[in-house]
Amino acid sequence: MKAKEFDTKFDESAEDIIDDLDITTARRVNQEAKRINVDFPAWVVDSLDREAARIGVTRQSIIKVWLVERLRAEAANKLLKNDTASGTL
Repeated sequence: MKAKEFDTKFDESAEDIIDDLDITTARRVNQEAKRINVDFPAWVVDSLDREAARIGVTRQSIIKVWLVERLRAEAANKLLKNDTASGTL
């Protein structure tokens, strides 16, 4: 199928396009996992476990979500500081 045909099918049709894709080699850019080990005091692990149980996720999931939230907040804060310093606000 040519790209134009695929685009038209995607844009104008309610048909499922998944059969037209080769997803065997698909990957998400910058999403490759890299394993790390982090040591926490027991009280931190206990607190993480309580919060994870409260919202119904695993300890690993809550750590990932909280770290991503913090990294995004820091990046946004850095952009804001750069804009303020350059006088664009």
